[in-house]
Order: sequence, then C-alpha cells, then structure tokens
Amino acid sequence: MAKKILIVEDEDLIAKVLSIRLEGLGYKVFTACDGEEGLSAVKKEKPDLVLLDIGLPRLDGNTLCGLIKTGAATRHTKVIMLTGKRLVGDMENSFTAGADFYVNKPYEWQRLLGHIKQLIG
Repeated sequence: MAKKILIVEDEDLIAKVLSIRLEGLGYKVFTACDGEEGLSAVKKEKPDLVLLDIGLPRLDGNTLCGLIKTGAATRHTKVIMLTGKRLVGDMENSFTAGADFYVNKPYEWQRLLGHIKQLIG
C-alpha cells in the first residue's frame, strides 16, 4: 500500500509541483491550503508524512505541527516543515512543536526527497 503524504501549503504552485513529483514516485498525495483544512485532512486521511508550511492562513504551521504531534491518533505522523521563514527562532519553534525536519524554500528536491525517504521510505 502506498505511503500517504499530506501537503499543507497556501502557495498553489508549490503544492501542485510537489504533488506531481511525489505521485510520480508512487506516494498517495493529499493537499490542504490552510491550517484548519490541514488539521481536518490529518484526522481524516491519517497520512504517514505531512509537508507543512509555517505561514498558513487560519492556523499557522507550528501550531498545526504541535496539534499533530500531541494528538493521540496522529502523534506518530512525521512532519517536515517546508518554509520560507529563515530566522533561527522559526526553526527552534518548529522543532519545539515536534517537527522531524526543517527545509527552507526554495528547496533542493534531492535533499527534500532524502528526508522523505529517511522518514517513511
């Protein structure tokens, strides 16, 4: 059975490019365009991995990451923060919230893919 990846990203083009690339590798991909939609999708789809932007409308990525990592049914879900935020404090906040990796945009595809494979195969 294909591993499931949820992309929570408010920039449509980034979400589409990631979806196409990941589906091409055999992953089952879902997308959400804001934090609240992302939280609903995590509960419904139970993904193996979430690619999560920090600067999201309605519920920011760090808050969503914390909710995923403290939820009884979702706490084992892997989370990669994929963000344009580059301040040290942003990275610290993401790891405090439970992120497994932190990748800056623009991202290097091979590096991101390496993290994905390390977390979920």
